[in-house]
Amino acid sequence: MINPKIQKIRNKLDKIDLKLILIIKKRTNLVNEVIKLKKNKNEIVDKKRIKFILDKIRKKSIKLKIDPIITVSIWKEMIKSFIKYEYKKFKK
Repeated sequence: MINPKIQKIRNKLDKIDLKLILIIKKRTNLVNEVIKLKKNKNEIVDKKRIKFILDKIRKKSIKLKIDPIITVSIWKEMIKSFIKYEYKKFKK
């Protein structure tokens, strides 16, 4: 039997997961808008932008007392996934 305290925490985690997936949907919609504005596939990967984002996430994480190893890793994977998505969706 699962500890009731653990189950209560898991229920809270499930609610957060739902919020995250809705945020990812919003992010995907914005990426779709950006894709429409790009004229060439070589515009998909912007290394300066990626570095800027990861630096910002690292700093914000430290400020909020979140382990930046976790957040930067999550953002790297998200960026990588959205790059793959953009290549798949790009039609020019």
